[in-house]
Amino acid sequence: MDMSFDFQPVYPHHDLLVELGQVEMDIDELYDRNDSERDALQPDLESRMQSLLDALDHLAV
Repeated sequence: MDMSFDFQPVYPHHDLLVELGQVEMDIDELYDRNDSERDALQPDLESRMQSLLDALDHLAV
């Protein structure tokens, strides 16, 4: 039985998905914060989400 399967290409994709899930949860939790906190945090979280989505798109190519 050949046990030489290389998981290395799978790790970046998995790690990006995990990070994306964390950012999505953080965005969902924004609604529990007051308006000033939400206004301060939301742009950074949305920017991070877009960066993660872009990175996922580049991995797919």
